[in-house]
Amino acid sequence: MDMVTSCTAITYPDVYVQPMTGDAIKGILEDVCDNLFNPDPFVQQGGDMVRAGGMDFVCTPAAAIGSRISDMQLPNGTKIEAGKTYKVAGWASVNLEQGGTPVWDVVAKHLRGQSSIKPARPGRVTLRGVDGNPGITS
Repeated sequence: MDMVTSCTAITYPDVYVQPMTGDAIKGILEDVCDNLFNPDPFVQQGGDMVRAGGMDFVCTPAAAIGSRISDMQLPNGTKIEAGKTYKVAGWASVNLEQGGTPVWDVVAKHLRGQSSIKPARPGRVTLRGVDGNPGITS
């Protein structure tokens, strides 16, 4: 359980499942990127990038907002379409009150039901335009 909580302990632990369009998913990723990479340091809010398991995408930090996230696709190569609705699971929502089970309980229950765990292929993020920037590439 120590390993589970070390990976999942967070202020907003409620797990949720909700439908989201590809456009909404891209919008969230773009918004978080702007918090981190806005060229005006007074607009930057810091934090870290949203983890997005189950999908691959390209992030270009120096691009303008709305153009930082591209090439979103599922691990099987299927492009994520702007107008299509996808089933999204997550935790740490700060936009909506969720009221779900804390993520550490969900993960612990899942692990207890397994004799062994084979890691899934993680989502892959490709960074573009960051060569030579030790703050991003190291």
